[in-house]
Amino acid sequence: MNPSPAAHSDITALDAGALSRAIHARQLSCREVMQAYLARIADLNPRFNAIVSLRDGDLLLREADERDAQLARGQSLGWMHGLPQAIKDLANATGLPTTLGSPLMRNFMPQADGLMVQRMKAAGCIVIGKTNTPEFGLGSHTFNEVFGVTRNAYDPTRSAGGSSGGAAVALALRLLPVADGSDFMGSLRNPAGWNNVFGLRPSQGRVPLWPAQDAWLSQLGTEGPMGRTVRDVARLLEVQAGFDTRAPLSLAEEPSFPLDAAPLDCKAMRIGWLGDLSGYLPFEPGILDVCADALRRLEGLGCAVEPIPLGTPPERVWQAWLVWRRALVAARIAPFLVQPQQRSLVKPEALWEFDQARELSGNGLLGASVARTAFYQHMLSLFTQHDFLALPVAQVWPFDAALRWPSRINLMPMDTYHRWMEVVIYPTFAGLPAISVPAGFDARGLPMGLQLIGKPRGELALLQLAHAYEQAAQDVLARRPPGV
Repeated sequence: MNPSPAAHSDITALDAGALSRAIHARQLSCREVMQAYLARIADLNPRFNAIVSLRDGDLLLREADERDAQLARGQSLGWMHGLPQAIKDLANATGLPTTLGSPLMRNFMPQADGLMVQRMKAAGCIVIGKTNTPEFGLGSHTFNEVFGVTRNAYDPTRSAGGSSGGAAVALALRLLPVADGSDFMGSLRNPAGWNNVFGLRPSQGRVPLWPAQDAWLSQLGTEGPMGRTVRDVARLLEVQAGFDTRAPLSLAEEPSFPLDAAPLDCKAMRIGWLGDLSGYLPFEPGILDVCADALRRLEGLGCAVEPIPLGTPPERVWQAWLVWRRALVAARIAPFLVQPQQRSLVKPEALWEFDQARELSGNGLLGASVARTAFYQHMLSLFTQHDFLALPVAQVWPFDAALRWPSRINLMPMDTYHRWMEVVIYPTFAGLPAISVPAGFDARGLPMGLQLIGKPRGELALLQLAHAYEQAAQDVLARRPPGV
C-alpha cells in the first residue's frame, strides 16, 4: 500500500538529517521515501521546472528496494543511504545526459560519474535526475533552450537565480532533501538567497572537481552543498570534500565539520558589515534593510557587528575579475565554437565572453593574477580585526522570469550581463568560504539572503556561526512558499 498524500507530505517535510535517521532506524523505508518525493515532484515540478531528466519511477523504486535490502542485512552505505538526489546539470552522472543547458549537449551521455557524484553515491544517495541550470552555467537566471525556465519557489513569475537555480527551488519546494550545486559568481549563494535556503561556497580547493579541462588555473569555480538546514549543509560538505590526487590543488585536511564540537562563542565574534561598499554598489530598495535586520539577529546572540569600508578600490577588483573570468569562461566555450556554424546555437552572453577573451594576453592575465594576490592579502588584513565579513547576497530582488538579466539597478545601467551580481565576487576572488543564509522578505513576499564570509579554510567556524544564526531566524525559515 502506498502512503497517503498526508504521509508523503510528512516525509518530505523532514530535513535530510532527520530523514537519514528515520531510514537508519527503520522507521521509514527507502521505498516510502522515494514514493513521497516522486509524488511531490509530480505535483509541483511541472509548474516550477526545477528537476529535469527525471529517471523512470519504477526503476527508482527498485533501487530504493535494494537500499532497504542492504539495511535489512545490516549494511549502510552512509549518511545519504536511500536519499533521493538530483545532480546539477553541469556535473556528470552516468545514465543521465549532461546537457549544460546547451542544445549542442542535449544528447551527451557521460561514461563516468564526476568525483562529487561518485562521493555522494558512495554515501548512499539514489540519483533521480538532474537540476536545471542556465546554459553553460552563465548568468544568475536559470533558463535555457533545452529545458526552459526554472521559476522561483516563492513567486513563479520571478527568476530562481542561478546557476544552481534548479537545486535551490527543489530544496525550497521539498522536491529534494538536500542538493548539490556549484559556484563561480554566486551560483550557490544567489539562488539560495532567492529561495530561502542555505548555500555554501567552500574554500578554494575544499571540494575538488574531476573531470576538469584544467587542474591548475581554473580556481574560481567550485562545487558545494545546499540545504534547508545548516547541519544538512555541513553533512553534505563532509561527503563532497577531501583530497584527490587528480585535483592537485585540493585541500588535504580530513573533511569534518562537527557543529557541536567546541561551540562558537558568539559573544566573542566580530563581524565586519561591508554593506554597499561605501556607496559603490547599487542596490534595489529594501535589500540593505533586510540584511541589516538579519545582522541584528546576530547582534542579539552577542556578536559585535560593525560597518566597515572595503578599504581597497572595488573597481580595480572588478577589472581584475573580468580578466580572470573572460579567460576561464572562454576556455570552456571554445570547444563548442571550433565549428563556426555552431555560434548560432550558443547564447549571446557566452559568445560575448568568448569574443572579449580574444583581446587578452598572457601579460594581461598575469597582471590580473598579481591584482588578485594583492586583493587576497588585503582581505586577510580585514580579518585581523574581524572574525567574519558580511555582504548582501544579491543587488536586486528576484526579477521577472521573462527577462534575460537586469539591465539597470534603479537608474544605473549595467555595462555587462553580470554586473548586477558584482556583490558576490569578493569571497570568490579571494578563495574564501561564504554561506548564504536566509535574511528575510520584501513586502511582495520575495526572499533575500545574507552572505557570511569566513577566513581561509574556515568552514567549521563559518558553519557554526550560520547554525547559531539559524536558531535566531526561525521566523524567516518557517515562511514556506505560498500555495505549496
